[in-house]
Amino acid sequence: MSFLLTPQGRTRVRGAWLRRAVLAGALAFFSAGSALAQNLPADLEKSWRATRLPANSMSLYVQEIGGPPLISVNASEPRNPASVMKMVTTWAALSGLGPDYTWNTAFFAKDGGRVDAYGTLAGPLYLKAGGDPLLTVEELWGLLRELRLRGIKNLSEVVVDRSMFGQVASDPGEFDGAPDRPYNASPDTMMVGLGAVRLLFQPDRQARKWVPIIDPPVQGLRIDGEIKWSDAVCPGSPSIGTQVAASGRDIVVRLSGTAAGSCGEFSVYRLALSQPQYFSALFQMLWKELGGTLAKGLRDGRMPAGLMPVVSRDSESLADTIRLINKQSNNVMARTLLLTLGAEKLGPGATTQTGAAALLAVLKSQGVDTRGWVIDNGAGLSRTGRLTAQGLAGMLEAAWRSPLMPEFMSSLAISGVDGTMRRRLRDDETRGMAHLKTGTLRDVRGLAGYVLGASGKRYILVSFVNDDRSAAVRAFDDALVAWLAAR
Repeated sequence: MSFLLTPQGRTRVRGAWLRRAVLAGALAFFSAGSALAQNLPADLEKSWRATRLPANSMSLYVQEIGGPPLISVNASEPRNPASVMKMVTTWAALSGLGPDYTWNTAFFAKDGGRVDAYGTLAGPLYLKAGGDPLLTVEELWGLLRELRLRGIKNLSEVVVDRSMFGQVASDPGEFDGAPDRPYNASPDTMMVGLGAVRLLFQPDRQARKWVPIIDPPVQGLRIDGEIKWSDAVCPGSPSIGTQVAASGRDIVVRLSGTAAGSCGEFSVYRLALSQPQYFSALFQMLWKELGGTLAKGLRDGRMPAGLMPVVSRDSESLADTIRLINKQSNNVMARTLLLTLGAEKLGPGATTQTGAAALLAVLKSQGVDTRGWVIDNGAGLSRTGRLTAQGLAGMLEAAWRSPLMPEFMSSLAISGVDGTMRRRLRDDETRGMAHLKTGTLRDVRGLAGYVLGASGKRYILVSFVNDDRSAAVRAFDDALVAWLAAR
């Protein structure tokens, strides 16, 4: 038997079907939420329900060190960890290269840098770039000053050997369309000051205007536009607009926005030039300030054999470097560290692929379960990187049992004290009780590390949420840390 429905009848059928579908979806959502809540202690059940997140969006693993898991939810499901990925990169590098590993930046020349009576160097000056992730402008100036102290004044050209890394330059606007933001900086073997320039804004109270200054004032970079002056009470750190664009032979930083004069002097950091362009402009500016001359400029090339070192500098140790990477969640430093691991383990010309292969090999040697993991840039600024909660917990336990545990643990942010955790968990019961790495992207939240319980027992915690409302999990994660700290 068949039926012919009137338009009104078809509308009623569609309405009834839609109501049943919505009800079924709601039941599935609350059923999934209830399933996860049933795996949680009563103290945490209410906090989880308040997030209204679906259970299938979370991976959670909690265990006492040396004991069985206390909580395990979707623990083998690969998730995007955001910046929690940095703790994987830093641990693999620390255990694979050693805490005393350093990066060397050195200048070489024929005959050790012999010059004529006028201070002219015969042949090019070669710079062997060592991949230092935090070489500063001041440290580069110090190296160039050492060259001048050795009587070197006139250079024909400078050849920069970047062969430690392969073709690793990336488009800084690819991830989120914000190519001038320092967190999007591309790695480079010869990186200085993370590749970012400082825009300093000084208040001229009499004229009621902001005076912008570029630091360092490299040639070919200038400012256009202005920041408007406001007499309002300072609302906090000023937020201004910048746009970087080419204009003829110059790069122009166009300013927009308003800042309250009561805020006083402030700075923002921006990417204005590529890493090679920035280094070239910076080198030439500093060399000129030191009274040197440079006839042909800088170019990339391989350093020939047989040259002798003139001056060099070793970086801070790897153990000190990973504290900056993890506590401050520095992306370009983490990416550089992954490439360094690849270069040291698999040879020069390192890429993200060889870095990832070296990282996984180090962890495999420690018995870490990396099934389902995807390592791309090592920093977590990615939509494709993946970890599993249970696998990461295994890595954290391996790190805990290692002689290098103190160096690794000290690199993590301390709850309520420093780094990305300085404003979280500041109550007396939780302040200082956890060493954690946070991760934040659109649709992603991650938290992992160690929590010290009141009993003196130590716990491993890994929490990942991938959902368009992932920010809602923060209160639950904080409640989870508090629950462990009270045990």
